[in-house]
Amino acid sequence: LALVQMKIGDLARLSGVTIDTIRFYEHEGLLPAPPRRPSGYRDYTPESLGRLSFIRRARELGFGLEEIGELLVLAEAEEAGANDVRELTAAKIEAVQGRIAQLQRMVDSLTDLLRRCEGDAVSRAHSPILNALSSPGIVTS
Repeated sequence: LALVQMKIGDLARLSGVTIDTIRFYEHEGLLPAPPRRPSGYRDYTPESLGRLSFIRRARELGFGLEEIGELLVLAEAEEAGANDVRELTAAKIEAVQGRIAQLQRMVDSLTDLLRRCEGDAVSRAHSPILNALSSPGIVTS
């Protein structure tokens, strides 16, 4: 027995996102506003569930809302350019690699600060970590 229509709570449960998230995606234009019953309840379809699954997987891969909007347009276009999807994905990979490099610099800086705090007898006034956090521009390596 296939679900033809479902309320927002059912959609939230089946999709694994919250009701607030569904409303947010509607507000942002990622999920079309569904028709409403005379009672005011929204009626969602299996297509809404599929679209939410798409959005959720894209979020898990690190795509932002604007990028997801672009991917949805490309996914629904009759003559979708696979090249456009590749370019968007390549840009995302480049951004993620940049973030990884930034995080590695943070690890290196923290490791360096930790090495400077050898021994238990270092007073708070002489803590390299606290001193570095108090002095702008000297934390990163």
